[in-house]
Amino acid sequence: MAQVKIYGIADRLEPIKSKVSDAIHEAVVEALELPVEKRAQRFFPMPRENFIVPGGEGRTDQYTIIEINMFEGRSAKARRCLIRLLFQKLQAQAGICPADVEITITELPRGHCGFCGQPGDAIRLEYAVEV
Repeated sequence: MAQVKIYGIADRLEPIKSKVSDAIHEAVVEALELPVEKRAQRFFPMPRENFIVPGGEGRTDQYTIIEINMFEGRSAKARRCLIRLLFQKLQAQAGICPADVEITITELPRGHCGFCGQPGDAIRLEYAVEV
């Protein structure tokens, strides 16, 4: 499981949403070895007045926040790979500079999730989490 939330200024995020979605999905599939059909993303395009861009560090109004909730068990190497791929793919495919991307990963015990009518720790997954 990897649920991704993407936040940005609406008039900057909307025109590139499909490119951002594809870049994120490719990074998640590659780094976490998730099946291609496991795309779980939510976009939160916000009015400029509700999305404050931090100053400094070369940030622009393309500033984008990516929050990823996923089962615990991925190695530090897999998490670092995911972060590296997100920066690379977002720049290459959507034109978002790494200085404008902020990523947070939250890992959850499987028993703290529920889907398909069951607790996460009761479901047999079709893919490995320990990568």
